[in-house]
Amino acid sequence: MKILYLETSSKNCSVAISDNEKLLCLCEEVSENYKQSESLHTYVEWALEGAGISLKDIEAVSLGKGPGSYTGLRIGAASAKGFCYGLKVPLVAVNSLESIIEPFLGDNYDFIAPLVDARRMEVYTAVYDGKTGEELSKTEAKILDETSFEEFKDKKVLFVGDGAKKAKEILNLPDAVFKEDVYPSAQYLIRKTLEKIRNKEFEDMAYFEPFYLKDFHGVKKKKSEE
Repeated sequence: MKILYLETSSKNCSVAISDNEKLLCLCEEVSENYKQSESLHTYVEWALEGAGISLKDIEAVSLGKGPGSYTGLRIGAASAKGFCYGLKVPLVAVNSLESIIEPFLGDNYDFIAPLVDARRMEVYTAVYDGKTGEELSKTEAKILDETSFEEFKDKKVLFVGDGAKKAKEILNLPDAVFKEDVYPSAQYLIRKTLEKIRNKEFEDMAYFEPFYLKDFHGVKKKKSEE
């Protein structure tokens, strides 16, 4: 089964294609300017070319559904739905935090906490079993302070993601490991996607919305003075 993966929830615009669990091609770039709108469809074309297949060969689309960048998630969701409608294939959605922890499972950590940078001292986070990847606490928006995650003081815990830098500066956890330059990547959606396909956990495209977690707050323009 050939599957197209889109992950646009962060600064990493990421596209992958797999044949079942085998990764055929990955195209991605981390950009401070959030290049999803201009790069996503180009990366899809490159990934298809690299995989040696055409778009009509795709049998399912998987999306990193967030939480993360509001605009990035909207672009990814709109593109995923467009591909699914056009190809008449199912849509699978995976929590983007799970793609952050995937490469570190089994690395001898008791717990892994992905940290996606939100505004100020806030992060999007959850806690997972470091060996199995089982979700131990649900995804939430958390404001960090000196007492955050103190229950892990005597545990082997990995904090990973672009929110790990500010966490390292404030958390009182000297034995914790922090990995900062890690973003959700489409290649790490594969295992969870195949699990959802086996269980027939497909999204209803008419009602599917990305996992924004919080309402969008745009910048209000000031009224010009008369």
